[in-house]
Amino acid sequence: MAWEMKTDRPIYIQIVERLKMRIVSGEYPPGSKIPSVRDLAAEAGVNPNTMQKALGDLEREGLLHTQRTNGKTVTEDEQLIGKMLDSIAVEETEIYLTKLEGLGMDAGDGVNLVQRVAGSKSKYDTGEL
Repeated sequence: MAWEMKTDRPIYIQIVERLKMRIVSGEYPPGSKIPSVRDLAAEAGVNPNTMQKALGDLEREGLLHTQRTNGKTVTEDEQLIGKMLDSIAVEETEIYLTKLEGLGMDAGDGVNLVQRVAGSKSKYDTGEL
């Protein structure tokens, strides 16, 4: 099944983001081999050249390494992966806060909202709220 891509941003950037998420979430653990360019391209529903461009970006960032006979593997540098996770979390938080500002809320309101939702997640799931 092809990945769902948005039309507002370049596809290869969306691929880079998705693969970063797979790395920082542990779906592709440190030192593990990732699927081949062709397999990933088929999974994403994109041209292999587009996938190769995305993988090249990840390699330049140090998240992937190419081994001559073994394909591409995820870095074993857990500190780098941790920094990437932190960077993604900060970026997502900034997006969240910007959206809240558009609703007339500030960062304090956002923190309170997150605490309320996280504390009552089961209430949302059961329809109590």
